Amino acid sequence: MSTPVPLPFEQENVLLLAPGLRALQSRGAVHRVRTPDGADAWLVTGHAQVKQLLDDDRLSRSNPDPEAPKDGGSALLASLLGSFATDHARMRALLEPHFSPERMAELRPYVEKQTGQLLDQLAGRTPPVDLREAVALSLPIQVMCEWLGVPQEDKDRFGGWTQDAANLGDPVRSQQGLGGLFGYCKQLIADKRRNPGDDAISRICATGGITDDEVLGLTALLLFGGYETTVARIGTCVLLLLADPEQWQALVDDPGLVPGAVEETLRRSMPNPHNGGMPRYAVTDFEVGGVTIRTGDFVLLNVIAANHDEAAFPDPDRVDVTRDTANSLAFGYGAYDCAGAALARTQLQVVLTQLVTRFPSLRLAVGVEELRLRHDTLIGGLVELPVTW
Repeated sequence: MSTPVPLPFEQENVLLLAPGLRALQSRGAVHRVRTPDGADAWLVTGHAQVKQLLDDDRLSRSNPDPEAPKDGGSALLASLLGSFATDHARMRALLEPHFSPERMAELRPYVEKQTGQLLDQLAGRTPPVDLREAVALSLPIQVMCEWLGVPQEDKDRFGGWTQDAANLGDPVRSQQGLGGLFGYCKQLIADKRRNPGDDAISRICATGGITDDEVLGLTALLLFGGYETTVARIGTCVLLLLADPEQWQALVDDPGLVPGAVEETLRRSMPNPHNGGMPRYAVTDFEVGGVTIRTGDFVLLNVIAANHDEAAFPDPDRVDVTRDTANSLAFGYGAYDCAGAALARTQLQVVLTQLVTRFPSLRLAVGVEELRLRHDTLIGGLVELPVTW
C-alpha cells in the first residue's frame, strides 16, 4: 500500500483547488491520505465515484466500531447528527415537509425584507466595507431564527454558540459551543411544546411519535448547518462573480440569470482549506475507482474536488452563469442530498438579486491574492470580503 498523502494541501489561491489536490485528482479518483489528526483515510475526488458513494449503503455516517477514535471534524458531526445518522430515512421524512416549496415561498418575503434592510445599511456606509460582516454574517442567523421560531433577541447568543461549535482549533471552545447550543435548544423545545407557534420547531414537535431527544438533535443540526454553511456560501457566491466582472455584468444586465448563477457558484464553491470531505465509514468490503475499501475504513468524499472534475464539468475552474449544473453535488446526492438546500438557495438568490440591482458597480476592494480562508472552522469560508462601489 502506498504511503498516505498528508492533509491538508497548501491553499495558494482562495478561488482554486489546492495544486496538490488537483495533482492528486489527476492521478485517479481514490487516494490514501492521512488527516491532520493522524487518521488514515481514503479521499475520493472523482465526480462519478463521489456521486456513487454519496448514496451508497456500503458506507455509513457512523463508524461500525464505536470504540474507534474520530478526527475532530467527524466528532463534531457525530455530535450534531445523533439519531439522524442511525435512523436517516425516518429523520429525513420528518424534515422534508418543513422545506417544501410552499414553506419556502412563505419565508421568501421575510428574506427579501431583511436583505433589503441590510443593504440599506450598507448603502449608508463609506466603502470599502466587509460584505461578510455587513450581510453574510447577519442574514442567515435572522432567517434561521424566523423560520425555526427562535426569538430574534437570542440570535447573537445562538450565533456565538454555532461559531464556537465549528471551531476546529480549540476543542474546549467547540465543546462549550455545542453545550450552549444543545442547552438552549432543549429549553426552546420545552417552550414550544407548552406554547406552539407557526414555526418549524413547533411543527416538528407536533409530529406524532418524535421524542424530545430527536427534536433536539434535529434542531441543533438545523441551526448549525443552516447558519455556518450559508454564511460561507454567501461570501463564496459574491466573490466568484466579482472576481469575473464579465459574469457579474451579465447578471446586472439580466437578473433573471441569478438562479443559474447561484447553482454555478455553488458548483464552483470555495476550496475548503482542510482538503478533506464528507466523512463516511465502510460497513463492508467493496471496490471503487480500482481501489479496495475494507470494512471500517474511514472514507472522505470530497464534493468540491468532484465538482471540479473535468470529466463532469469542462473547464471546471471557470465561472459560467449559463452552465448546465444538473450534475452538481453541492448539496449532496440521492437520499443524502441536503434537506435544507431550498432554504440556502432562497437566501442566495435574494441576496444576489438585490445586490446586482442596487449595487451594479460593486467590485472587490482588494486583490484576490489578499483574501484568506478561515482555517479554524469545519466549514471554511472567507475571513473577510472587502468591497467597494
